[in-house]
Amino acid sequence: MTIDTFQLYGTRLVETPPVRLRAGKLEVDLANGNLRTIRYDGTEVLRAISYLVRDRDWGTYSPEIADLKIEQSDDRFEVTYLARCDGPDDTKLIIDVRIVGSPDRLAFEAEAIAPTGFETNRCGFCILHPIVGVAGSPATVEQVDGQIVATRFPDVIEPWQPFKDMRAITHEVMPGVRAECRMEGDTFEMEDQRNWSDASYKTYVRPLALPWPYQMPADQPVRQKTSLVIKDTSGSTRHSPAAASGGAIKLELGARTGTMPNIGVIITPEEADATLSAKSLLSEIAPQELLFHFDPGAGHGVEALRRFAAIATVHRGRSALEIALPCKSVPATETSEIARQLQLAEFRPDAIMISPSVDRQSTPPGSKWPDCPPLDEVYAAAHAAFPGIRIGGGMLSYFTELNRKRVPDGQLDFVSHCTNPIVHAADDRSVMQTLEALPFITRSVRAIYGDKPYRIGPSTIPMRQNPYGSRTMDNPAGARIPMANRDPRHNGRFAEAFALGYAIRVLDAGLECLTLSALSGPFGLIAGSAEPTEQGGRRPLFNTVRTLSRLAGASWQECVSSSPSEVLSFVARDVAGARLHVVNLTGEERKVDCGTCRPADAGKELLLAPFATAALPLAD
Repeated sequence: MTIDTFQLYGTRLVETPPVRLRAGKLEVDLANGNLRTIRYDGTEVLRAISYLVRDRDWGTYSPEIADLKIEQSDDRFEVTYLARCDGPDDTKLIIDVRIVGSPDRLAFEAEAIAPTGFETNRCGFCILHPIVGVAGSPATVEQVDGQIVATRFPDVIEPWQPFKDMRAITHEVMPGVRAECRMEGDTFEMEDQRNWSDASYKTYVRPLALPWPYQMPADQPVRQKTSLVIKDTSGSTRHSPAAASGGAIKLELGARTGTMPNIGVIITPEEADATLSAKSLLSEIAPQELLFHFDPGAGHGVEALRRFAAIATVHRGRSALEIALPCKSVPATETSEIARQLQLAEFRPDAIMISPSVDRQSTPPGSKWPDCPPLDEVYAAAHAAFPGIRIGGGMLSYFTELNRKRVPDGQLDFVSHCTNPIVHAADDRSVMQTLEALPFITRSVRAIYGDKPYRIGPSTIPMRQNPYGSRTMDNPAGARIPMANRDPRHNGRFAEAFALGYAIRVLDAGLECLTLSALSGPFGLIAGSAEPTEQGGRRPLFNTVRTLSRLAGASWQECVSSSPSEVLSFVARDVAGARLHVVNLTGEERKVDCGTCRPADAGKELLLAPFATAALPLAD
């Protein structure tokens, strides 16, 4: 089946397919000069080895690659190229790269030189270990002073770096096969990238405790090398991974059950008029909750609240107000002023999610925490100013910030945070892989806050705020770039599949509410100009949000997929009966064997189109 790329991704820009390189049992994908999906005997050893350059806002440069040469034989491959990054004020950075692979060894070396000097937050290697099958497993870390430490990859997500002063790390890939990753040229440390919903542990160069941004001096070469050494005592013969066998992906009913969460929609003052104009579409979706964003520091006041009140009047469900409290004066004064404005606007939300505005900015390791009133004082002021209204706390930003600044929950009726899948990487594969990290995030929240009512969102592919720099990235060309405030895939079928996959991955969390979109604007469900859907029409994401809203309160039962990175599913049961909900997370057709989840009006096997979702009645 051939489907227009524009319909799938919201852009006609096509990702360059990776080049598959092999040396015996070792396989790697070469993409944009870096290595992805490094496998040994069909099993993923490393998710990536990349040489990355970050700007002062932690944006990632896309180097121009020249003189690319690839040599491939049966048991060896070699790649060489030059990469160039153009920085501000006519500065530039030239990187000379050589990659060599053999059956039991992979070496990636780079020499960077800045003819004019170069400002950067990070310049060097990032090595990604996968999380599925690795989280909680043993590892051995060699430190720069030669000390050997027996440890484990974190299971519950670590807020700070689990390993520092690293020279090498070794783990078991499969029985009888161990992989050592050695880093030379600088001091490395590891962070738990599941904090940002990346599906990896990241070992990176230049400790965060050192100053950043920093200046690379002119004409002084910086050399680094990463080596992967495989020690195989298993005696196994080569095999093909199951996912590549071409067979059907099998679904089986599982034992876990629960209740579907309520669905929310985020509304900002800037989109309030557009939302009111589209009230018929809002009624069609019928979300259980509208989440109104209010930021006095951005000039929001009584008029914004009056618009919210008008929208709440035509909405049949509940409403919540998320407040970015300025904290320029005492919390009691600021919350009392907002309460006065709410009264003037005749708007009484059912819940308030309150967080200091300054907590939207991340505080990385080694940085000074910004001035902020004690959170207990903020929550007490909120209870006093908004009597009889549920008060929630947490972060208006991401789980990262909640994990690093764990809010006291004694006065809170619920906790909340968001996620974003394009913080560090924005290629299609990396975005979909972030779904793997969501169960680790929700389990980590439950480890901190127990059975406290728990909400997530708004969580969208485009980034609404950047806690790690001064701005989100503009994206007028509709490319795939990290930290972008607009992302073309939000407008295509990719987002429809991503959102359903997201909802499936967080089912176990017992969420009170899940918010995955706005109604209008770049985070919304209504199409703008130059999109796959006619302007003013329903983006494909509309279908997922409407479906999930209709399922709120229904019971769910897990379906176990033999390849959850490609196909996810669950069964929902309500008064209308039981239906199998299934989603293809890939840009290619997938054959699905429904197994014990067999639909009533279909055969045992389904053929799912790229990024397709389906809801099928189950047989009795």
